[in-house]
Amino acid sequence: MIQRFTSLKVAAAALLLVAASGTFAQPTPGQATPSTAGKALPFVSPIFGDNMVLQRDKPDAIWGWSDPGDTVRVQIGDKTATATAGADRRWQVKIQPPAAGGPYTVSITGHQTVELHNVLVGDVWLCGGQSNMGLPLRFTKNADDEIKAANFPEIRFFTVEGHPAYHHMDVIEGNWRAVSPETAGSVSAVAYYFARKVQQEIHVPIGLVVDAVGGTPAEAWASEAALRPLHDFDVPLDELDRLKAADAPEYGNYVMHWYDQYDIGQKEKWAVPDLDDSAWKRVPVPGGFAELGVPDTPALVWFRREITLPDPLPKPAAEANAAPGPFPRGGVTLHLGSIERMDTAYVNGVEVGGSAWVENPRMYFIRPGVLKPGRNVIAIRVLKTKPDGGFLSKPDDLHLNLADGSTIPLAGEWKAKLSVDARPPHPLPMGYENWPVMPSVLYEGMLAPIAPMSITGAIWYQGEQNSPRGFQYRRILPAMIADWRSLFCQGDFPFYIVSLPAFTKHSSVPVDGDDWTETRESQAIAAASVPNACLAVTIDTGDPDNIHAKDKQPVGDRLARCALAKHYGKPIVYSGPTLESVERLPGSIRLHFAHADGGLVVKGDHLGEFSIAGDDRKWYWADARIEGDTVVVTSPSVPNPTQVRYAWQSNPVATLFNGAGLPAAPFRTDHWPGKTEAARPY
Repeated sequence: MIQRFTSLKVAAAALLLVAASGTFAQPTPGQATPSTAGKALPFVSPIFGDNMVLQRDKPDAIWGWSDPGDTVRVQIGDKTATATAGADRRWQVKIQPPAAGGPYTVSITGHQTVELHNVLVGDVWLCGGQSNMGLPLRFTKNADDEIKAANFPEIRFFTVEGHPAYHHMDVIEGNWRAVSPETAGSVSAVAYYFARKVQQEIHVPIGLVVDAVGGTPAEAWASEAALRPLHDFDVPLDELDRLKAADAPEYGNYVMHWYDQYDIGQKEKWAVPDLDDSAWKRVPVPGGFAELGVPDTPALVWFRREITLPDPLPKPAAEANAAPGPFPRGGVTLHLGSIERMDTAYVNGVEVGGSAWVENPRMYFIRPGVLKPGRNVIAIRVLKTKPDGGFLSKPDDLHLNLADGSTIPLAGEWKAKLSVDARPPHPLPMGYENWPVMPSVLYEGMLAPIAPMSITGAIWYQGEQNSPRGFQYRRILPAMIADWRSLFCQGDFPFYIVSLPAFTKHSSVPVDGDDWTETRESQAIAAASVPNACLAVTIDTGDPDNIHAKDKQPVGDRLARCALAKHYGKPIVYSGPTLESVERLPGSIRLHFAHADGGLVVKGDHLGEFSIAGDDRKWYWADARIEGDTVVVTSPSVPNPTQVRYAWQSNPVATLFNGAGLPAAPFRTDHWPGKTEAARPY
């Protein structure tokens, strides 16, 4: 069984929505797709199509598959190139593009003939990362107004459909579309705002290839060859090699393989509605594990409950039709509250969702045709790993919302059966995520198939999934960047990194270690050490309650500033103040800054958030004042200060800016061990 998934927090509710296959008409960030293994290889790779953008000013690689020995001719305007299909059936040309602009027609002729229409020549940017990169414009701030105004026919986008793979994949799925009010709702918001600003400045077409999957770590986007030298991923890579040798399904995660091996309920099809469950134990939900004899033991339990629905089924009320939200309006949703550790939900034998995000209340859309008049069966598989795990929410949080807005309570008596006591000899899986987290699986399934497509550069918004190992990220990210550059064979192309925004609750006292802050530090180190890189600081943006903050325009704007200044040579400020040197004075510390364009300024009521410490390594809030292009930091609690930190927590008060309106990046002057320095997942 290959489980499809969606990882997306939307609106103020900040719910993780993990939906089963077919929920959305268009793929959403973090949705897996069926394997393309075994399909006939196409004459032209799907990354090339109508409405695409070809890279200007460098030879464009175009490829596909044909009969061995077939001579394939490619023509764009007055430019032509030919290639011969090899024994592996692959052909590839390198063709010099015509002048920027268009539209052009690309003719590809061999044993088959294909024409690609409405092709533009301009700059192509690869847009990678996890769900904050993939988040569609329709789920972001001022979405309706932005979509209505999104009439940019010279901005084109291709969203690579999510697909993990254990072996090299040849093709991906997706199609090129021009940005218009009809299509803009599904374009990556960050990529769109980036492209809009760049295109309006340089006046050439922009192509966006969005390669992003929600909840994925950076190592999933790097090759095994790049990761092996780090030795941080030897254990999961060895497990991946074992699964390859066993020709296992390519889930891209560990828990699904564990289910395949140990879940009796999956093997015996306990989700089907006609199962004889008369011998199952009756248990209360929330609850149920103690009654089955596993109150404190990691365990996998199946729960079943029958409900009766009227004939005909309720239809959407007018107000339901008008209600905004991520699901089709007037839809039916299953609510299960928060669950530890992972659940998979079925209605009448159809999988409707599953999640391993413990803190997120489950809300699964039930697509039309799944519910029936009369008897319906809901089955829930719950993997509990902690003594207080399982259903975590109060009874009122468990319910079925019907199309007319009515509710069927689901708390109370269910039937349940223990599938497996998840202790030795049934070891728990290496990880519980039901989306791609294994090293290399997205590199193989989503990145390698589009190389060596000619590109200008890459923008990257990721790090949230790696934040528990924030210190390690300074090793992973440069290795991944070098890996991408090696894959695309186009030198040290631009690589621009989003520094994580503010998130979670603000701490009223200085924190010594913080995973998001240490990840930001690693991002800054990578941007400073990797050639032709740039950091887009977003510490003044974000949402404490929603990891998918809705205001994506500043993110795209700052990435565009990096591109305009560092690649296109425009006279534009691209960075906020960055620490240049430290001057230790009696009773105070003076901080000198570069990129103080227009002078240092305070955005807010006071200059913050600085903390200061002496040799005892005890941190205190500091008083700070601007003097020219420096900041002087003091505290009566630290008479002999030696170290300073700025904005050193997940959600800081960060009010230091330059005159161009760009924020200072969080920093520290010390090198003391942090929270994540010793963190290793394996």
